Amino acid sequence: MAFGDFKPLCENTPSYTWCNLFYRQLLRNSPATLTGLSADRPAAPIGINPKCGIPRLNHDGSISNVANIAVCGASVLFVGLLIYLCNRRKAAVGRVELRSFLILYLLTLPLQLLTTGSIFEQGSLGLTILTAVHAGMVAATFWALLANGIVATQVVEDGTLSSLIPFFIFSVLFFGVTLYISLDVGLSVTDIIGGVSNPPERLGNIPLFVFTSIWPAAAALIYLIIMLFIVIKVLNETRPMWFYLLSALLFVLSQLAWFLLGRVLCDVSPRFSSFDLRLFVLSFLRLYGFRLGACVVGKTESGFKRMSCINGLE
Repeated sequence: MAFGDFKPLCENTPSYTWCNLFYRQLLRNSPATLTGLSADRPAAPIGINPKCGIPRLNHDGSISNVANIAVCGASVLFVGLLIYLCNRRKAAVGRVELRSFLILYLLTLPLQLLTTGSIFEQGSLGLTILTAVHAGMVAATFWALLANGIVATQVVEDGTLSSLIPFFIFSVLFFGVTLYISLDVGLSVTDIIGGVSNPPERLGNIPLFVFTSIWPAAAALIYLIIMLFIVIKVLNETRPMWFYLLSALLFVLSQLAWFLLGRVLCDVSPRFSSFDLRLFVLSFLRLYGFRLGACVVGKTESGFKRMSCINGLE
């Protein structure tokens, strides 16, 4: 296995979203590579020759990935509530930027539902495009998360054009670049970015791996470091630190549940294995808990806006 290879993920991680792109790539360029569960295209689950998967809706008695659909639907309501509460916190630091981040995350949820719900036929043009858009939205969402950390340092004044213009420009750039890479992989427009691996079963694509795996992890880690520095060194607070650490823990647990426990849960109960998504949403809920409660009451000697330690959900 080399850096940028998706084969282990597409074989062992149930409902790994970006495998949708490689299914169409292989269907067009190396159909013999699709074996096992992936060989029967009308019923094929998400993944490339997965060891466990949920058949497509109305095939082999499948009712689709109903747990994922239910949790995505509930998450839309929760995140919608967070956006509403965000609008009410007029004095919160980075309110506009945080609201934009929540909106971006909200937009990823219906895409998550559609691309991992075992609803559309594998290799279809519609599923490929939806997956590419989903990848672009994920990359843009994690930029928005990191941008919120940068804004919290008060390098630029939050809510002003000096903050919002770079925020939205880079959001569009991350979305556009990742969308192009994803479409190139799925549609094989060029051989430079979207070319078939050698051998094809490697499912290798470094740019896609960087923007969908490395970048989100790096953005989340840098954001955590920035916020811990602000609350501990600048604001001299301890309570917010625990909120951020709890968010980070839930985020990590959600990823571990997906990559390590997903196969086990799929084997035991293949239609009810969205525990990772629930933890992922909880991490955002806990993150919101402090960020919205951090209200301006003045400035420190370092020029940072002073924030109170009030839970935004209280």
